[in-house]
Amino acid sequence: MKVVICEDDSLQNQALFTEINNYAMFHEPSIEVVLCAKKPDEVLKYLKQHKADCYILDIELNDDMDGMELAMEIRKNDPLSTIIFITTHADRLKLTFTYKLAALDFIVKDTREQISSQLRDALQAAFSKYKQIGQSEQAAMIQIQIGERIKNIAIDDVFYIETSSTPHKLTLYEKNGIYEFYGKLSEYEQLDASFYRCHKSYLINLQHVIEFDKKERFVQMTNGAVCEVSFRGMKDLKKKISLVY
Repeated sequence: MKVVICEDDSLQNQALFTEINNYAMFHEPSIEVVLCAKKPDEVLKYLKQHKADCYILDIELNDDMDGMELAMEIRKNDPLSTIIFITTHADRLKLTFTYKLAALDFIVKDTREQISSQLRDALQAAFSKYKQIGQSEQAAMIQIQIGERIKNIAIDDVFYIETSSTPHKLTLYEKNGIYEFYGKLSEYEQLDASFYRCHKSYLINLQHVIEFDKKERFVQMTNGAVCEVSFRGMKDLKKKISLVY
């Protein structure tokens, strides 16, 4: 679960970063902080290239844009993300209903111990939601477990999955990385209509096929990879590709 922090106070920013890292280290290694921002512009710049799963936003940012306005921009780009607000003034939390922002939790700045306790509870709830999204058929996600870490990957970002040289493992190639994990290709064949088992060792995402060589029996993917196609896979591949495009 990727977490973005936006807190203009340097000490509070560092405290949140430390607290989240400690929680991840001792409780949930799937959680990682990908950005510690002090200004909304930093978050908006990040959003142009990436997405996060959880945003922890101070409402009272010392900027032209406050935390609620930033949350509205985040919602435009990613309606499934979790938003957790932090504030010094509890009465400002009522404005979330005015802005129609579905925040998962609210943290009121008080003592360090109270903030830590509230943050841990909020992270636990956010991660539970993260796991549920990855398992939902409506979310267009594939959820894998890499060691102790659970990762949700958008199906549109997956190039292909292949059997690994390590027994009982698969290797997944996607826009943001390569991951090896335990599993069988058959477990993912029916996950989405764009997935096609073109070979006993390859499950490809038809959205990312850029070339189909019938003579040599291979497909080239948008990431430059070449995947073999079996005789049986040849039969339906052309029809499958035409349906996707």
